[in-house]
Amino acid sequence: MGVVADSHTGGVGVGGGKSSWAVVGLKSLVRRKQVDSIHAKSSNSGHHQLAKALSVPHLIAVGVGSTIGAGVYILVGTVAREHSGPALTISFLIAGIAAALSAFCYAELSSRCPSAGSAYHYSYICVGEGVAWLVGWGLILEYTIGGSAVARGISPNLAMLFGDADSLPAFLARHTIPGMGIVVDPCAAILVFIVTALLCVGIKESTQVQGIVTIANVCAMFFVIIAGGYLGYKTGWVGYELPVGYFPYGVDGVFAGAATVFFAYIGFDSVASTAEEVKNPQRDLPLGIGIALSICCTLYMLVSGIIVGLVPYYAMDPDTPISSAFASHGMKWAAYVITLGATTALCSTLMGSILPQPRILMAMSRDGLLPSFFADVNKQSQVPVKSTVVTGLVAAILAFFMDVEQLAGMVSVGTLIAFTMVAISLLIIRYVPPNEVPISSSFHESVVSIPFLYDATQENVDEKEDDIKCDAGSSGDSNESVGIVNERRRKIAGWTIVLTCIGSLLLTSAASSVGLPSLFRYTVCSIGGIVLLSGLVVLTCIDQDEARLNFGHIGGFICPFVPLLPIISVLINMYLLINLGSATWARVSIWMVLGALVYAVYGRRHSALHDAIYVPAARAEQMYRNSNALA
Repeated sequence: MGVVADSHTGGVGVGGGKSSWAVVGLKSLVRRKQVDSIHAKSSNSGHHQLAKALSVPHLIAVGVGSTIGAGVYILVGTVAREHSGPALTISFLIAGIAAALSAFCYAELSSRCPSAGSAYHYSYICVGEGVAWLVGWGLILEYTIGGSAVARGISPNLAMLFGDADSLPAFLARHTIPGMGIVVDPCAAILVFIVTALLCVGIKESTQVQGIVTIANVCAMFFVIIAGGYLGYKTGWVGYELPVGYFPYGVDGVFAGAATVFFAYIGFDSVASTAEEVKNPQRDLPLGIGIALSICCTLYMLVSGIIVGLVPYYAMDPDTPISSAFASHGMKWAAYVITLGATTALCSTLMGSILPQPRILMAMSRDGLLPSFFADVNKQSQVPVKSTVVTGLVAAILAFFMDVEQLAGMVSVGTLIAFTMVAISLLIIRYVPPNEVPISSSFHESVVSIPFLYDATQENVDEKEDDIKCDAGSSGDSNESVGIVNERRRKIAGWTIVLTCIGSLLLTSAASSVGLPSLFRYTVCSIGGIVLLSGLVVLTCIDQDEARLNFGHIGGFICPFVPLLPIISVLINMYLLINLGSATWARVSIWMVLGALVYAVYGRRHSALHDAIYVPAARAEQMYRNSNALA
C-alpha cells in the first residue's frame, strides 16, 4: 500500500538477501531527507526550536554586513591596474549579475525549505547525503578560515585609527614569538570572543548590532561617493580622459576583472542560513537576499566609478587606492574616514562569518552526521550556544596563532561548491522532485498499520466499488499510461541534468587549461559545449514536473528563466572553481579527505536515515496526521 523498502540504506529488501557492504556504503551516499514540515517537526522530539525573530531589515543587515568587507577598499586598485582599467564599474556589474544568478536559486530554495543549514540542507533534500556532507564540510572550512582571516585583518586597521601600525596597547598589539617566527594577534582573538558572546545572547540582538555597524560602513562608503563625486566634478574626471580609451585591456580584461571581484559578493548566502529564524520565510527571505545583493552591487559600482575617475588606473595605489586617491587631491584627512569604514566593514563581516557556522553544525547534528552536542539550542536565548562557542573558540585560536591569508582561497572553494549545488538542486526540484520521503524508525509501526486501517475502511464501500468497476477500468488504464509517461519523463530529465553538469565541467576545464595542446583543448571544449547546449535544449522542451508546485513550503519566490538561469550559474561557478589554482585545491583536498574519513567512521553509521523507510510524500503526511491524532 505505497510503502517502499529502504532502497537507500542497503538493508534487507522485500525480496530478501542482504546487499554487500560496498552497496550499503554507496546507497547511503544517495539517501535523501524530507523537507521539514509542521508534522515532521512535531515528531522531532528532543530539540528546541530556534527563535522566530528576524524580519526583512534584519536580513538586509546580515546580507550587506556579511558581503561588504574591507576587500572593496583594496580590490578597486588591484583590479583597475591589472584587468579592467576605467571599465572597473562594468566588471562589478557583470560580477553582480553572476552573483544574482545564485541569489535567485537561493531565494526559491530558502523559501521552499526554510530550515537551518542553507546549501547543506538543500543538497541533502535534493541530491543525497554524500554530497550534502561534502557541502556542509566545505562550508565549515569556509566560515572558520573566513572568520579567522577577517579577524586578523582588523587590528592593522584599528591601529591606523590611532595614528600608525604601532599605536595599539601592548596587550592588543601583534607580537612575534622568539625562535618560532609566529606572529600572534591578541586583538583578533579578543574580537572573535566578543562577537561570539554577542551571538550567544540572541539572534535578534546580534543582528541589531550588526545593523548598526553596517550602517557605519555604508556611511563611510557614501562619504567616498559624495566627496569623491565633488572632487571629480572640480577636477574634470582625469581618470576617464585617457588616450587608451575606456577598455585599455579589452573586453577580456573586463571579464577577468569581473571574475576577481565576484568574490566581493560572497556573503549573501549567510541570509539563507538564518531561514529557520525568520518570521515569514516565504516572503522575507527572497526580499532580504535580493535587497541586500542590490545594495551591495550599487555601492560597489558607485565607489569604483568614482575612484577610477579621480586617478588614472595605472597610477592607483594597489594597497590603499581610495585613501591615496583622496590624498592626491589634498584630502589626506579622508584616510581616517576610509580606515574607519574598513574597520567597521571587517567587524560586520566577522559577525557574518561566524553567524552561519553554528547553524550548519546544528543542522548536520540534527541529521545524525555530527554528535548531538552541536544540536542543543539554549532555552533562554534560543540559539545553538554550544555550537557558537565551539565555532568562536576555534576561530579565535586560528586568528591568534596563524596568518591565514594564504588559506583565503579555501574560503572561495566552499562558497562556490555551495553555489553550484544550490543551482543543481533547483533543477532537481523543478524536473525530478523527490517523490518518496523517509519515515524514521518511530513511525515503523504506523507504516505497517496504515494499510490494514485502509483495508478495513474499504470493506464498507466494496459493494459500491463493484458497481463502478467497469467505468473505473478504462480510467485506471489511462492513469497507468500517464504514470508510465511521467516516469519516462523523469528519467530523461534526471539524466539530462547529469549530462548538463558533465558538459559544464568539460567546457570550463578545457577552457581554463591553456597548457593543453590546442587541438585536444578545442575538441574537449566543443564536446562539452555540445553536451551543455543539448541538455539546455532538452530541459527547455520537456515539461517541468507537476509535483514541483507542492514541493516543500509553497507560496514563496519562484525563480524565473529555468533551466537557463541555474545552468548559467553552474557554468560560472565551475569556471571560477577550476581557476582557483592548484595550491588551493591541494589544501582543500586534504580537508575533503579528512571529511570523507569522518563521514565513513561516524556520519554514515549515525545518520538519522540509517533505518528509514521510504514512502510516497502524500502517504507520509497521512502517517503524521494519524500519529498526531492517536497522540
